[in-house]
Amino acid sequence: MDFGSYQNIKFERKGRVIVVTFNRPDHLNAVSGDMHREIARLFGDLSEDSESDVIVLTGEGKAFSAGGDFELLLDQNANPHILHAAVEEAKGAIFSLLDCRKPIIGRVNGDAIGLGCTLALLCDIIIAVDTARFGDPHVKVGLTAGDGGAVIWPQLVGFARAKQYLLSGDLITAPDAAAIGLINFAVSADELDSKVYQWADRFAASAPLALRSTKVLLNMELKRIAHAMMDAGMAYEAMTMTSADLREAIAAFQERRKPGFVGR
Repeated sequence: MDFGSYQNIKFERKGRVIVVTFNRPDHLNAVSGDMHREIARLFGDLSEDSESDVIVLTGEGKAFSAGGDFELLLDQNANPHILHAAVEEAKGAIFSLLDCRKPIIGRVNGDAIGLGCTLALLCDIIIAVDTARFGDPHVKVGLTAGDGGAVIWPQLVGFARAKQYLLSGDLITAPDAAAIGLINFAVSADELDSKVYQWADRFAASAPLALRSTKVLLNMELKRIAHAMMDAGMAYEAMTMTSADLREAIAAFQERRKPGFVGR
């Protein structure tokens, strides 16, 4: 891999395990435009990396990822060219993640929100510190949850729970997420690395062909669902991305007030 081509993601090798870290800690690893473009090609590059068999995905600092940053959202709201490019990037990120044959362990070191939540939930094993929260609050900023949340949540927790959280935008704590099957494990901060690398080392010692082909088989139905939904989901999200409601939601957050949505 050409690590030097990434400015917002860092990499570390631990034998046949590669640790991939979102690296904008001062912004809670919120996704900027540059970082969005990097994530779009990340999993394709990792798939081709001949020196790794297992991927650990995590965040630097206090958060896993706080989702898209406001500058990115406002740029997409104002510029159709940026919005259209971001739609293709988002699809590229989701489909390349699902296509990646290597097992991916989500080391969720803090809050995983929006796109950050979707990326975490699409990992094969999800291990979170017990203080982390998960959520897809697209609706709270006037957006359709179209970039993967509507794909993965129902598969993990069923439609009733998925609708509860995606239509409200509410967050769920890691222990509660583990209790309903949204993630695999919620552990203390002191236990996080031992649990993550217990699984990473276990996968690294497994028969690679069997492990990868089993993952491919398990992901076939999920990929079918994603291919059926993502174009429509991103089209709806793009529609709401140009809305006055999005601009109002961002202004309300910055001014520390409740938004007044108008439905356009």
